[in-house]
Amino acid sequence: MKIAIVILNWNGKKLLKQFLPSVLEHSASDQVSFYVVDNASTDDSVNFLNKHYPHISLIEHPSNLGYARGYNEALKQIDADIYCLLNSDVAVSENWLWPIREIFTKNPETAIIQPKIRAYKQPDQFEYAGAGGGFIDALGYPYCRGRIFDTLEIDQGQYDDEIDIFWASGACFFIRASVFKALKGFDSHYTAHQEEIDLCWRAHNQGFGVKYTGASTVYHVGGATLESANPRKTFLNFRNSLFNLVKNLPSAQLIPTVFTRLVLDGLAGLRYLTTGKTGHFLAVLKAHASFYYYLPNMIQKRGGLTPQKHAHRVKSIVWAYFIRKKRRFNDL
Repeated sequence: MKIAIVILNWNGKKLLKQFLPSVLEHSASDQVSFYVVDNASTDDSVNFLNKHYPHISLIEHPSNLGYARGYNEALKQIDADIYCLLNSDVAVSENWLWPIREIFTKNPETAIIQPKIRAYKQPDQFEYAGAGGGFIDALGYPYCRGRIFDTLEIDQGQYDDEIDIFWASGACFFIRASVFKALKGFDSHYTAHQEEIDLCWRAHNQGFGVKYTGASTVYHVGGATLESANPRKTFLNFRNSLFNLVKNLPSAQLIPTVFTRLVLDGLAGLRYLTTGKTGHFLAVLKAHASFYYYLPNMIQKRGGLTPQKHAHRVKSIVWAYFIRKKRRFNDL
């Protein structure tokens, strides 16, 4: 089983310098190959890699293609059984690869796997992007074991298991190459944010499994590309979450769910406005405008799918968190 570890880079020379050594040290094997995909960096990343890591295969894009298209174009050039899509700001731990390879070997129906993701700067704490495995509620709001909204749990071994999850984090995303190709990769309209949720949802709809394992741990800095306070991040998250619903929900649930989400998004936008976060308020408006613009395209992408019903831990994570004050996944 050949594994290709593929790191997407954009102006991340400092991150590559800091984190590549751990990846190489803890992943060495005849069955593992290493790639860096450069999204037209201007910070000397390419020269750094050529000088210090000439043995790492380098794929250079002529322009910044974003996360989704950047990976889509690069993976066409990589021959492997398993792709590991790894953020440039992730440190891996000893023997992190082998539990994941074992799951793929023993479970042919499993297409996607995520390891435990802890915070690099606070290593005893789960990290925002993925934590102990991703889920969504009935309205399509994502949350994780170990992270609900901005509440992060301390890792006390509560998620050291192996379970089926709904979505795996794009910070450290393992997928069978055959499935990635069958699903035609990420949706390039997303640019970045939630494209991994869409891909996992489409995998579910085709009968594939998505798993989390606590036997493998990585450490993610997070926010290295877009900080959470950036309105661009707000725009992408709000718009792309709506894309997910239109593309993947069963037909009977589509209109009421999208309508409810649009109303709730509007309320969130008003909250941004009344708290002085004008940039984020405008980002929500722009997200909805972009959503309507691309809506016909997203509806067309429903073709060929057989949407499946999925059990939700809660119907509304917003209600559970803000009204019922449930802060931990195991309390839901």
